[in-house]
Amino acid sequence: MTVREHGPGVREELTREPASFRDPANQVFYVDGEVRRGLRGEAVDDWRALAGTEFFARLTAAGQICPTEELTDPAPDGYDLVLRHERVPFVSYPYEWTFSMLRDAALLHLDILLAALVERMITKDGSAYNLQWRGAAPVFIDVGSFERLRDGEPWAGYRQFCQTMLYPLMLTAHLGVEFQPLLRARVDGLESGQVRRLLRGSKRWATGVFKHVHLHDAMQARYAGTSAREMRDELRAAGFSTELVVATVRALRKLVGRLQWQPPRTHWGGYRATCTYTAADRDAKVEFVDSVLAGVDDLGLVLDLGANDGAYSRLAARHARYVVAVESDHAVADTFYRSLRDEGERRILPLVMDLADPSPGGGWRGAERAAFADRADADVVLALALVHHLAIGRNVPLPQIIDWLAGLGKGLVVEFVAPEDPMAQRLLANKPAGMFGDYRQDEFERALTERFVIARQRRLPSGTRTLYYGVPRG
Repeated sequence: MTVREHGPGVREELTREPASFRDPANQVFYVDGEVRRGLRGEAVDDWRALAGTEFFARLTAAGQICPTEELTDPAPDGYDLVLRHERVPFVSYPYEWTFSMLRDAALLHLDILLAALVERMITKDGSAYNLQWRGAAPVFIDVGSFERLRDGEPWAGYRQFCQTMLYPLMLTAHLGVEFQPLLRARVDGLESGQVRRLLRGSKRWATGVFKHVHLHDAMQARYAGTSAREMRDELRAAGFSTELVVATVRALRKLVGRLQWQPPRTHWGGYRATCTYTAADRDAKVEFVDSVLAGVDDLGLVLDLGANDGAYSRLAARHARYVVAVESDHAVADTFYRSLRDEGERRILPLVMDLADPSPGGGWRGAERAAFADRADADVVLALALVHHLAIGRNVPLPQIIDWLAGLGKGLVVEFVAPEDPMAQRLLANKPAGMFGDYRQDEFERALTERFVIARQRRLPSGTRTLYYGVPRG
């Protein structure tokens, strides 16, 4: 962090974005909570060209490109120009998105690129990390990736697009392999050689696989010793044209639009029908959560952990400005996303994540992609029907669960499921006898009161579940 002086009594705190270091002419930083981008050299001319286009104004107004304005303040650290971007409510990453989310983000990326090509602009890259979300609507945030089109050159972002969007989608669509763990492990995406070994046999002939995986990998191997400049010169000499770029992008868009995933039937997909709640329990739980959230002044962000079909996320959205709904079951989260998308919902962001293994820091020095816990700063965390799954199902001690929840936000609405509850009994039946002697309500309350003051609590009518609302101590 650095501090800039602007005359007597005026100071700005400037913090670099850890993920913005690869392009020295185009870098993001934060000033007193605002998102800014510093430009140097040709990046300034590219911005001015972009700002003068019709598509940029149109897609910004439609919410598909992040609103951006040019500042007249002196630029820091040798930048020639500074832009200010509108901030997204919550930063997420492609390995936290569902299949339909990644596909919709890919389609938006290609639509924006096609619109840019009409006005002789193009993007330098094709990374899924160029997009974020406002609820169930993707938004393109990397305004600095636009540059003026050069005749005779291909789209430089094709490889990145394949690695971070097309290949993950293909693996899920053609093999049923969930892409999230693979993307989380490889911040730059999946290599063609890696995917080629997976999509073989009859899958080699699935739509788009031969061209964009096998042939692409073969071409990369063939030209491995050729520099990018030599490749561009060779393409120009061969008559490569802008029309070919447009045709390639259109074909990619058609391909991505055809990729489908039929989620498997899962236990959590029918949870609302098979869970042990009585109607009286459910009504009491809704009333408690609704009452707590209604009583929080200026409720900004709510995290709904273990959101399932999103019933409590929707309830929270009545009171909060933004809700992040985290669910471990990919199929359930994808169904929830599609319903939110179809409704045009922009206040609820669904994410898929194993809460016993939440997203860690990743990339260069473990800081290029921030850990989930470092991004979460909620006004209220909802942890409903979650603790017993972490404590019994995943063997996480109760005090550690409470410590983790306390680190994600301020207020906490949490549910304790007693050992005698039918759902807890199902989990305990698969564990050695006596292993969870500390899984008791008094132990839970002891851990809870070390970090929170219990402002409200309510036992549900069935008698085996208790809801608590805790506020931070001090």
